[in-house]
Parts: sequence; structure tokens; C-alpha cells
Amino acid sequence: MTPFNFGQPVKGIIQSAYIVEDIRKSMSQFTEQLKVGPWFLRERGSFAKQFYRGQPTAVEVSLAMGFAGSTLVELIQQHNDVPSVYREIIARRGYGFHHWGVASDRFDETVASYLAQGYEIGFAAEPVPGVHVAYVDTTANLPGMIEIIEMTPPVEAMFTSYYQASIGWDGSNPVRARPIPPVAG
Repeated sequence: MTPFNFGQPVKGIIQSAYIVEDIRKSMSQFTEQLKVGPWFLRERGSFAKQFYRGQPTAVEVSLAMGFAGSTLVELIQQHNDVPSVYREIIARRGYGFHHWGVASDRFDETVASYLAQGYEIGFAAEPVPGVHVAYVDTTANLPGMIEIIEMTPPVEAMFTSYYQASIGWDGSNPVRARPIPPVAG
């Protein structure tokens, strides 16, 4: 299995994601205690196409990503009160671990394989036109969900740039604007 340019395996875990109450405070704590960084932050965004349990929704979140070694960490803060996969977990057990991210170069096939196993899609979105993510609700037998991330060349380049920024990072400029990858194509 050939790894992506940022060192993680195709169809393997490429990230661990956490729901947080205060994203800026959490970035600081993860940097101080776990040496994650620098962070690439996308503040208070909402995706044009998103579905919660099959119904259109308008979840507004801030997302931050950073590496510690070869581990990609994602922090998520939901800003509005609409029902979501994030609110579900917060209500069930509070803030903390939410999902693993698995990258796929065959998104539809990967999602179909989880559906064939009896899992449901809790959340689906197009973070940018032409790029899809789907959260598979695996919480009945795992301690979190699995996010399937459609790995297009621009998305791989984005994650690779985050990884490269972390190599030898000296702690300066710890929070950076998160670039949005160009439309897949």
C-alpha cells in the first residue's frame, strides 16, 4: 500500500479528531502538552452542501489541523446549536475524541463498503466543490466515528504542506490561516 506524500497509508488512519469547547485554547494546550503544530485554522465556516443523518443542515464550525510527528490532529468547535454528529457525542460523553479520519482515493467505493456492513452515514459534506467527506457512525462498536475523506491531489497537497510545515517547526507563528484546496479536477 503506497503512502500519501504526508506519510500516511491509503485507506489507513490519517488523523484523529477531537471536539473542543474553545478552539484557540485547545490549540494552545495541544501545542504545549503534545507538541502539535503549527495549526492551520479555518474559522467559523459552513459548507454549502452538508447533511446530518440524511437531512440538509447548516453546521457552523471552526476547524484546526496540525501535525505532531506523523500524527495529524484535527480540532473542531461547533458554533451554532443545530443538531450534528458533534452535538450527539457532546451530549453522550462530553468534549474529547470524536473520530478517526481515513483517506480514500475511491471515496464512493469506500463509503459503500461501510454501508454494506450495516453502518449509517451520520454526516456528509462537500467541504469544497468536488471533494467529499462522510462520517460513518461506528459508535456502536468503536469509541468514535470514522470520517472517510476523499483524497484528491489538491487535498493531498494541502495535508502534505501541513506536514512539511511541522518538520523542524520552532514554535513561531503557531496559528495560520487554513488554505482551502482548489476545486478537484
